[in-house]
Amino acid sequence: MVRETKTGSRPGHDDIDLGRLVGVLLDNKWLIMLVTAIFAVAAVVHVQLATPIYRADALVQVEGKTGLSNPLSEVRSLLGDEPKTDAELEILRSRMVLGQAVDQERLDISVIPTRFPFVGDFLVRRGMERPEFVRRSVWAGEYLNVGELRVDHDWLGRALLLVAGQEDSYRLYHGDTLLGEGQVGVTEAFADGAIELRVAELSAGEGAEFTVVRRTRLAAINQLRARFSVTQRGRDSGVFSMTLLDEDPRRAQRTLSVIAQIYLTQNVERHSAEAEQSLVFLEEQVPLVRTDLASAEDALNSFRMAHESVDLSIETRSVLDRAVDIDARLSELEMEQAELSRRYNASHPLYAAMMEKRNNLERDRERLNERIQDLPETQQQILRMSRDVEVTQQVYVQLLNKIQEMGITKASTVGNVRILDDAVAQPGPVEPRKPVTVVMITLVGGFLVVAFVIVRSIFNRGVESAEQLEDLGLPVYATVPLSDDQQKLVRRVKRRNRRHGRDVACGVLAQNAPDDTAIEALRGLRTSLHFAMLEAGNNRIMITGPSPNIGKSFISVNLGAVVAQGGQRVLVLDADMRKGHVHTAFNDDSKGGLSEVLANKAALDDVIRQSPINGLSYVARGKAPPNPAELLMSDRFAALLDALSERFDLVIVDTPPILAVTDAAIIGHQCGTTLMVARFALNPPREIDVAVRRLESGGIKVKGGILNAIERKAATSYGYGYYHYAYKTTQN
Repeated sequence: MVRETKTGSRPGHDDIDLGRLVGVLLDNKWLIMLVTAIFAVAAVVHVQLATPIYRADALVQVEGKTGLSNPLSEVRSLLGDEPKTDAELEILRSRMVLGQAVDQERLDISVIPTRFPFVGDFLVRRGMERPEFVRRSVWAGEYLNVGELRVDHDWLGRALLLVAGQEDSYRLYHGDTLLGEGQVGVTEAFADGAIELRVAELSAGEGAEFTVVRRTRLAAINQLRARFSVTQRGRDSGVFSMTLLDEDPRRAQRTLSVIAQIYLTQNVERHSAEAEQSLVFLEEQVPLVRTDLASAEDALNSFRMAHESVDLSIETRSVLDRAVDIDARLSELEMEQAELSRRYNASHPLYAAMMEKRNNLERDRERLNERIQDLPETQQQILRMSRDVEVTQQVYVQLLNKIQEMGITKASTVGNVRILDDAVAQPGPVEPRKPVTVVMITLVGGFLVVAFVIVRSIFNRGVESAEQLEDLGLPVYATVPLSDDQQKLVRRVKRRNRRHGRDVACGVLAQNAPDDTAIEALRGLRTSLHFAMLEAGNNRIMITGPSPNIGKSFISVNLGAVVAQGGQRVLVLDADMRKGHVHTAFNDDSKGGLSEVLANKAALDDVIRQSPINGLSYVARGKAPPNPAELLMSDRFAALLDALSERFDLVIVDTPPILAVTDAAIIGHQCGTTLMVARFALNPPREIDVAVRRLESGGIKVKGGILNAIERKAATSYGYGYYHYAYKTTQN
């Protein structure tokens, strides 16, 4: 037999071993494919059961100027005082607009039908009507229309359960408390008048349940704002695209149409507010001016009667006409000043120009008053009274004219907003986007399982090559591949008092499959041990390991069988008196073994058993004692080993794991050779190093290591390399 070993290049400790990562993924390809497929199936189920969301959209335009032109708007445009598109966007999102939409569409009243668990919405969308075996859920064709719901403040946001009854009746619950019964079409009061409910329509089977909630106005506005969006198309285009998402496409279209109409109405009202404010101001001045006019006329008539109808001369009449004209213009400017002062400060150009004009008229009036002082006293008095009458009369006529003009202006005011596209609901749902969602969830599943596999390989990384053991200063005597034939010999054994069973080998691989690759590896170990034991103090080999379930008993039994097949007398001693199972390999029981000999309950000759393999004997562990460590430390155990060494050419001692108990440290002092078994991809290098150090701290030198159950994995092939065994049989 010839064994050929091929190892790949080994990366440095600080390098990222990309080849090994690729190998790990290839080794776990079925797990990755299974989890990814599960995510894909879950995604398909999700998109089928998810409630579809529809979108309604509309298009509005905000123009730069209104249809009517006035000097004030022109001045504002020159001064950069035109409304910005950002402001219009915020107006559309404001509670002023959305709140009116909530009020008009009664979006603060929520009606949620109870559906059949998990698939109810899906079945209703498919038009499935009420089955006979259900009562609570609501099915296709069943609905509830709440005509009115008024609740006190304490009941806002609290869920009410409405259960359909017989003959247009219903019951109203809050939690498990029955609030009362009502009839469709009748306004009913519940909870001592705290709730007033009028059900306009109820079409559902008896027992169907609806959850009815009256939310606060602010909560309804916030919920509507979360589904509403508006964006500007292009830069400074003034064209806004409005969209609204909803489970009901008709409700989405209706609500968005209301929002667009509210925005249009408020825009018109906002632009007519200036004319309305001026009209209110003028209407407030009319009674005052009318009173002043009546007072001035009475004073003039009284003066004339007292002075027997004094008439004005031609010169005085000319001065009067001039004075009336100036006073009338000043009165007009005063009204303009009062209106401008509400919108602008004194530094505004419009306000400053108006004040300059008023100052010029006041200077003209002062010069005219100087001329009046030169007239006779009677002429001066009647001129002043006549001027008051005529000026007040002109002001009164101007007020009436301006009121008519402002009324016409207000009535003809149009906004700078127009609806380009009316609200319309798109025919297909926008969410969930089935192909995209399925692909995304599938990719997420694949990413998660790949990440899990990589992280698990990083944190649970056992030794995968002989070189890793050699880096710990442990010579490798054998690398034993995982045997498929050995797996067939494994049986599940469960004790009566134990909840879980364990896997044990019920047969010797060296006897059942002598040509197995694992047995060939143990033959190589036999050759290596022949030279290694030349310097040993005795013919005893201790087989130990850092942890359970790594194959120590398999190595012990089959190594003994291989050596016995070579013509030597071999004994395998099961020194694991707690959980040893060497006896199961020979289909025997554990009673009458090592523990009985050490407890002086049986003689040595009585516990040595002959195996079916010629030259191989074994000693079972015996009945589990309460103090195995103390028994192993006794002189009787040392004497037993001496007696066995005289009778057999080789004694193989199978021990418990060193990191679990101290038995191996005790037994190691009685054995000339100690071998450490590590299982492929199970025992991390640090764990093996700790096990070796624990033995060395007890004065036991580990002669070498055995890497057991090597699997041919892609991770090993791409990372540390792999072991290939070739066999050649020659017949003479």
